[in-house]
Amino acid sequence: MEAFSAVNATQEVVHLPPPDNDYDPNASVIRPVLPTPVFEGVNFPEDPIKLLSVQVVLILAYSTIIVLGVLGNSLVIYVIYRFRTLRTVTNFFIANLAVADLLVNTLCLPFTLVYTLQGEWKFGRTLCFLLPYAQGLAVHVSTVTLNVIALDRHRCIVYHLDTRMRKDVCFGVIAWTWVLSAVLASPLAIFREYGSFTLEPGYTIQVCTEKWPGKSTDGTVYSISMLILQYFLPLSIISFAYARIWSKLRGHVSPAESGGGSSSAGSERHRRRRKTTKMLVTMVVVFAVSWLPFHAFQLATDIDSTVLDMRDFRLLYTIFHVIAMCSTFANPLLYGWMNRNYRAAFLAVFKRNENVYDSDSFCR
Repeated sequence: MEAFSAVNATQEVVHLPPPDNDYDPNASVIRPVLPTPVFEGVNFPEDPIKLLSVQVVLILAYSTIIVLGVLGNSLVIYVIYRFRTLRTVTNFFIANLAVADLLVNTLCLPFTLVYTLQGEWKFGRTLCFLLPYAQGLAVHVSTVTLNVIALDRHRCIVYHLDTRMRKDVCFGVIAWTWVLSAVLASPLAIFREYGSFTLEPGYTIQVCTEKWPGKSTDGTVYSISMLILQYFLPLSIISFAYARIWSKLRGHVSPAESGGGSSSAGSERHRRRRKTTKMLVTMVVVFAVSWLPFHAFQLATDIDSTVLDMRDFRLLYTIFHVIAMCSTFANPLLYGWMNRNYRAAFLAVFKRNENVYDSDSFCR
């Protein structure tokens, strides 16, 4: 997932007094984490998100994504656990991807929706530190896992390695993705502040913001760095790997075509690999297209701070965020559509059938 952190989006710059109210006007600026009201120079009634019709649409959109994401990703994890024929290395990586998407569905979207609608952090100090970290962690895990899947396929197909990665090595790689992601997401928990902001006399709201110790540009530097690490670099690696895989598969000559033996087995393996590679490439394309508008908007905000002054800034941010979050439920739909194994497993769950034929093995 998130070649960016959904919780690290640049928002309106505000000055937040520390809890003891010993406010230093020269203190570095900090930015709210999730969509929040623009605190300076904005006529709140003009904010489109305040409109009831817009709020209803947002509630329906987020609720649909949450329900589909939770059901779909839970089903993927369950069938891999239940059916022995699905317990392959690539499927374990896919299950890891589903866990990360499930984490986004449960820990990101509900809180983002409430924060967007109310414009105030009402979840307390502890969740102010934990939720952004969990969200950033899930995004990194999704991105790293997509890279691992692509590189594992590259290893199998381009270099003709017929032996699968051992399962203990697979689990070690999965553990490594979580450790690496935890390190990369750690600034989201370390550089954070929870406090109050007075909009007008007698009207104070709670906000959860980034708090960088150095220059005011530190947050922007981190944001752009994460954009590169979570989106552009991973997609470059994945694109290179699948381009080589596709070139290898297109240039493949089956035993039937060369007059060799075992033509049926060789052709079937080649067919499986082409179908599976198509599915995995489609997963990456959906991920990239879903996140592209959000990342473009994020990059524009980092480069030009006047974007923050737009009247529809929060609405645009939220629309792009909804589009990005669609990627969290898209994968289970792709599995059911493009992979016969998953389609059979999904149907077997509802029909209570224990037999799933291993027809689309990944790396043999």
